Amino acid sequence: MDIKTATALRRLRLVSAPEAISFLLLLVCSVLKRTTDFNAVPVMGMVHGILFILYVIFWADAWNRTKWPLKTAALYFVLSVLPTGGFFAERKVRREAESAVIAARARKEKEGVVGA
Repeated sequence: MDIKTATALRRLRLVSAPEAISFLLLLVCSVLKRTTDFNAVPVMGMVHGILFILYVIFWADAWNRTKWPLKTAALYFVLSVLPTGGFFAERKVRREAESAVIAARARKEKEGVVGA
């Protein structure tokens, strides 16, 4: 895995959890707006909107660099629109990145053994 692909996956992973948290907070604010005088929906809506846009941008970049199959890319996108999906996306991207690093190290060690 090259550095740009690793960076794209890292950015997607880092924005996944905050996007999920902001979605949950927006849902809580929506309930509070309807049950009390507290109205933080405009602020949380903007925060969540920005994080969602960042998620989509980073998702598209990661998809472009990793060459995920359509099914995998669609899964990551669907996870972004589910209230707790960002947590699952973060965990899945982290595992994928770690696996890619392990595979790259194994290839490098194999090349070192073959080249020796």
